Amino acid sequence: MSTRSNPFEEVEQFFERMARQFDESSRTWASDGPLSRSTGESTELAVDIVEHDDEFVVSVDVPGFEKRDIDVRVTDQTLHVEAEHDESIDEEDERYLRQERRHESLRRRIHLPEAVDREHVNARMTNGVLTITIPKAEVREARTIEIE
Repeated sequence: MSTRSNPFEEVEQFFERMARQFDESSRTWASDGPLSRSTGESTELAVDIVEHDDEFVVSVDVPGFEKRDIDVRVTDQTLHVEAEHDESIDEEDERYLRQERRHESLRRRIHLPEAVDREHVNARMTNGVLTITIPKAEVREARTIEIE
C-alpha cells in the first residue's frame, strides 16, 4: 500500500521557513538597525493594565529613566505617560566601536474604559518599573427628573 503525501507539504515548509527567517531578520533589524530605539526617535512604552473593582493599576517599563525624566498626566479617561532623557556622551578623543546610549523619548496614551478620580492618582517607581494606581470615579445613580 502506498502512502500518499500531501502535495503542498513542501510549499508549506517553504513558507514556514520564510516566516521564521522574516521574524528573525525583523528582530535583528528592530534591535540593531537604523530604525532601532537608539536612533533617538520616539518609541511607544510597553504597559500592563490591571482592572480591580475600585481602581486601575498601570505598570510601565522605564529602564534607565529617573523620576525627573518622566511626565504622568491624567485627563478625563486618558492616561498620558512620557519619558525622555539624553545619555549621549560626546567625547571626540574616544574611538567608539558602538555608541547606542543616546537621546531617548518614549510615550504612551492610554484610554481608560471608565471615568477616574484624577485627584487621587498615585505613581511610584521601583527598579525601572513605573506603577500608576488610578482610582475609579464613584458611579452616581441616575437621577429621575420629573416632567412639569
